[in-house]
Amino acid sequence: MDIAKMTIKAIHTGLENKDFKAEEVTRAYLARIKAFDQGIGAFLSLDEAGAIAMSRGIDEKIQGGEAPGLLTGVPLAVKDNLCTRGLKTTCASRMLEDFVPPYDATVVGRLRERGAVILGKANMDEFAMGSSNENSAFYPVKNPWDMTRVSGGSSGGPAAAVAAGFAPYALGSDTGGSIRMPASFCGLVGVKPTYGAVSRYGLIAFGSSLDQVGPFARTVEDAAIALEGIEGFDPKDATSVEGRVRGGYTASMLSGVKGIRIGVPREFFAQGVDPEVKKTVLRAVKRLEALGAEVEEFSLPITESGLSAYYMISSAEASSNLGRYDGVRFGYRTRDYDGFEEMVVKSRTEAFGQEVKRRIMLGTYVLSSGYYDAYYKKAMLFRQKVRRLFKEAFEVYDAVVSPTVPVLPFKLGEKTQDPLAMYLADLFTVNVNIAGIPAISLPAGFSEGGLPVGIQFMGDHFEETKLFRIAYALEQDLGLNLVPELKEVK
Repeated sequence: MDIAKMTIKAIHTGLENKDFKAEEVTRAYLARIKAFDQGIGAFLSLDEAGAIAMSRGIDEKIQGGEAPGLLTGVPLAVKDNLCTRGLKTTCASRMLEDFVPPYDATVVGRLRERGAVILGKANMDEFAMGSSNENSAFYPVKNPWDMTRVSGGSSGGPAAAVAAGFAPYALGSDTGGSIRMPASFCGLVGVKPTYGAVSRYGLIAFGSSLDQVGPFARTVEDAAIALEGIEGFDPKDATSVEGRVRGGYTASMLSGVKGIRIGVPREFFAQGVDPEVKKTVLRAVKRLEALGAEVEEFSLPITESGLSAYYMISSAEASSNLGRYDGVRFGYRTRDYDGFEEMVVKSRTEAFGQEVKRRIMLGTYVLSSGYYDAYYKKAMLFRQKVRRLFKEAFEVYDAVVSPTVPVLPFKLGEKTQDPLAMYLADLFTVNVNIAGIPAISLPAGFSEGGLPVGIQFMGDHFEETKLFRIAYALEQDLGLNLVPELKEVK
């Protein structure tokens, strides 16, 4: 087994043919994590005993004649804001440093039922707030392609884990690009599903009207398999959409792109996009055109205004959601205080990081009396405009294309002192969450310096099938080698 290059499909085939055992696969990934993760920081915790016990039980079933499902015995990493029964879930924050959930998030439960093996909890920006995975309260995540650069955020840990060959796939969450951005920076496929297609039950909330769980994988096929494993209606989630026929992505993605209409927004390729990113993405679009897709330029004027609206809406929701962490009910409590008010203030001051505090303050401000109408209400009205503009675009096009991120992976520490520069990295991803539509990011190529460049395809609500068709056709045509060379840290 070349464990770093293994896919879900390859592991499934090997287990089915009894070429190797699930326990062998799990131990191989755990050994690779121990050898290389000290230099990357992808995991916050490992469940070595639980993963080996799970895989051993799967082997017994297979030996007994039970046929494995596509995800049976396949290890994965889980972002540390998804609740895992009996396994610490910290949100990469001192506030939840010792929190052990008594239940599984719905997506985790569904994967366990399918025989998936959870290796551990992956690092992230604290409470999913960040674009570089430098906001973790414990340690930053480094990009496996270049250890001096960021992995992207907030799901930088799951992305780095898959890119480094620590797991064939991983689960992340996407509030404004938190799956697609690290997928772009780490040379992976990342999927943000339609809002309501995947349960949010057990996902520790950042922005409730924006958050969505989705997969990372090395290939489009693996991403499709993973999404099929977690999607579907959940009565525990009030935002879960009932009655939609889902799945079938792996079968339909073989249909090709002939006749598929792709819109190229002028605004998404304008000033501010790195020349290497623009060149690489447009070259990939040309490849799709050569495969039979119909490509046309059009106007979609939502980029900069959408970014402003996103940070108002998400910060307002974060301010509300994080109000529960007061030192009283659960989470961190300061040791030295005099009275209830001082306990709350000191607990939150000591346990929350700088970026979390920044967004709580911004959110509280835009919701406050006298500013609600001027900021939050206008942002919500603009949200309706974004949805309408996307809906009009999808009446003409099957998908809209853009760079996933306007810049190449930047250096560690390069933007930490300039929050606005950091926020601009989300320019092309946030509007997808505002509109609630699906999107997929996949590698379009590499920069001259060998850094991955991501291309993003956006589709209408519940049109993931079309996105997988486009992504698979492009992936097969490009044929990129997406395994970085790692060095062991002693």
